Amino acid sequence: MHTQQESTRRHFFSRCGMGIGSIALGSLMADQPKNNPFAPKRPHQAPRAKNVIYLFMGGGPSQLELFDWKPELAKRHGQDIPDSFIEGKRFAFMNSSFRKANKLLGSTRKFARHGQSGIWASELFPHIAGIMDEISVVKSCKTELFNHAPAKLFMNTGTGLFGRPSMGAWVTYGLGSESQSLPGFVVLQSGPRGPRGGAVNWASGFLPTTFQGVPLRGSGDPILNLASPKGISLENQRDSLNAIKELNLKRLMETGDEEIRTRIASYEMSYQMQTSAPELIDISGESKATLELYGAKPGVASFANNCLLARRLVERGTRFVQLYHTNWDHHGGPGETLTKD
Repeated sequence: MHTQQESTRRHFFSRCGMGIGSIALGSLMADQPKNNPFAPKRPHQAPRAKNVIYLFMGGGPSQLELFDWKPELAKRHGQDIPDSFIEGKRFAFMNSSFRKANKLLGSTRKFARHGQSGIWASELFPHIAGIMDEISVVKSCKTELFNHAPAKLFMNTGTGLFGRPSMGAWVTYGLGSESQSLPGFVVLQSGPRGPRGGAVNWASGFLPTTFQGVPLRGSGDPILNLASPKGISLENQRDSLNAIKELNLKRLMETGDEEIRTRIASYEMSYQMQTSAPELIDISGESKATLELYGAKPGVASFANNCLLARRLVERGTRFVQLYHTNWDHHGGPGETLTKD
């Protein structure tokens, strides 16, 4: 039997404190609803940048032929590889027979300093040399992962191990997106093949899959199946999605599985993109001057077109756009291949 006890004023407020705090917390979080993981979030510090366009040229053009002038290497051109260079170290494709058959190779390019910064660049960059003061050349980076796929994974996630979130996933997780009709993290691809390692380069890792990159195709139509099936109107599709959403919400309440919330958001985003994506990818409305500036051509899949699409995406609120252009790989004949590229 429960005996009612007298309640003092102090006891009343101590019991009510949690309830009042919950009301305040609910008010503060009202503009960041849990059912919209891409809602813009307040940053910890005042940002100078609102969006990111990340150009990733996949492959390995030799920095020794581009920015990294090595006068001592040029002086030792054709000499044997010094013992101190490989002693106690392991290199892919480099064994004792390799060492005997190969020599040090210095650049044959002409290098010069450019701009007020005096950054070195080779003759292969006559146009970039004119804007060198607007470019940061970082020479302090190093890595032990030098094969294609692990190196790309390291560049995108900070580790060569699988399961970590990519840079774009972290940014959208932390800041959300300003677009409700386009993904917060979009991947654009061009070139004869996709990046080595594939989707792990834009994966969400241990973060919810809502924050993984949404890739657009590198050939043909960037996005397939934008139009509803014949005989199905957008109204019919909306009704179907609402019914599926109710079932998914019921299941979410039963299991607490956050991936169900991701699935709900994915269905909703796909529906929104049926109207927003066609306008996005149609660049025919851009001015002639803009198309010439980018080197873009309507209806052609190219890196130039993707650069223009990236601009259009951030103008429409997408937080992070990553462009992959592959595959720059100069294992043999770097002189001729570099000049061509």
